[in-house]
Amino acid sequence: MAWTVPKLKALKGKQKLVALTAYDALSARYADQAGIPLILVGDSLAMTVLGYETTLPITMDEMVHHTAAVSRGVSEGLVVADMPFMSYQGTVEHAIENAGRFIKEAGADAVKIEGGALRGPLVEKLVSNGIPVLGHIGLTPQSVKEFGGFKAQGKTAEAARNLMDDAMVLEQAGAFAIVLECVPAELAKTLSAALTIPTIGIGAGPHCDGQILVFTDVLGMGQGHVPSFVKKFADLKPQIEQALAAYKADVESGGFPQV
Repeated sequence: MAWTVPKLKALKGKQKLVALTAYDALSARYADQAGIPLILVGDSLAMTVLGYETTLPITMDEMVHHTAAVSRGVSEGLVVADMPFMSYQGTVEHAIENAGRFIKEAGADAVKIEGGALRGPLVEKLVSNGIPVLGHIGLTPQSVKEFGGFKAQGKTAEAARNLMDDAMVLEQAGAFAIVLECVPAELAKTLSAALTIPTIGIGAGPHCDGQILVFTDVLGMGQGHVPSFVKKFADLKPQIEQALAAYKADVESGGFPQV
């Protein structure tokens, strides 16, 4: 059963929505074979794969390249492409052109856009042009310069009201779901109850309609900082290190390959 936007929306209140990032055909194939409904080509690949310090430097061409690879590895999941910094913040026409590249060139099923009420008109325009949109509010990494770092959002009453307004505007504009990142659990619960579309949490507690994590974090493969909310479902880093050390030693000693 191939996953579609209507099928994902229909899960709300019935079944938790599972989402996972993937950055290439290999990781995408593993995610798809596991039955993950939503596979996000996150701009986090800037840090996890390409070695940048933040998500800000990654380009449209890099995102399209990786999204196409993920699409080739997926047969059932819904592939969502993260629109990178400055690919949609300018004119609506520029944003539609870039979003269209993900659909036409890279085979994505939808795009993800960071930002709240400000993005309402753009989301409405994209959806009206046949491009499904996954919203993203709370901690939006592309706004790291404005936030002064990767900090939890919505902790004051005013900030909570603003996030509620953001969520309502995105839903009204036609977003099919909204990622809540680093939002207090009780606020995430309130938002999830108020919306008719699914919420997908990352560091936002257990009350969201679904959860998303980064592929390398789930498998314990990360080399850098791992957020406190992450749960490792495997710890492959030491196994990888041991395997590579054994390979190196075997080659240097002449043990591999055998005659």
